[in-house]
Amino acid sequence: MSTPGTDIETRVGPGHYEADSYVDGMHDTREPITEEKLDAIFSWQELARLDEALTMSSRETGLRFTLYIGDLGKRTRVRAEELHAASAADPTHAVLLALSPGQRVIEVVTGSAAARRLPDRACALAVLSMTTSFAGGDLVGGIVNGLRQMSDQAGRLRTH
Repeated sequence: MSTPGTDIETRVGPGHYEADSYVDGMHDTREPITEEKLDAIFSWQELARLDEALTMSSRETGLRFTLYIGDLGKRTRVRAEELHAASAADPTHAVLLALSPGQRVIEVVTGSAAARRLPDRACALAVLSMTTSFAGGDLVGGIVNGLRQMSDQAGRLRTH
């Protein structure tokens, strides 16, 4: 079952990664992520930047932002929705940013509650910003900037 959300698919700049990897505590049950694989994909400084961006986006908005980087298969949107559904205890308040550099695809999936605060247009603008960074060879910077844009658009968690 997929959670309703945004329907954005955008082609991105070059990048080739052989291993699927999750950030923010998620993992791919098909093949465990080892320290060697993480070292081959990102430096520890880059992982720290990604973790900080995900943590800050989640804290500031009250939404759970997650990131998946790896192959999404032939049906990229369907796979992204499956990952989103499994990404949090309550996917209605979650946002998944799924990147498949080898396929040159970005999928943003929002849960129904998250979509009310983060409309398709805002996600599309964040994706456009990311693709500009990706084209310049800055995968991590593009992801960090995209997360910041989406969290700015979603706004602070309202407690009233």
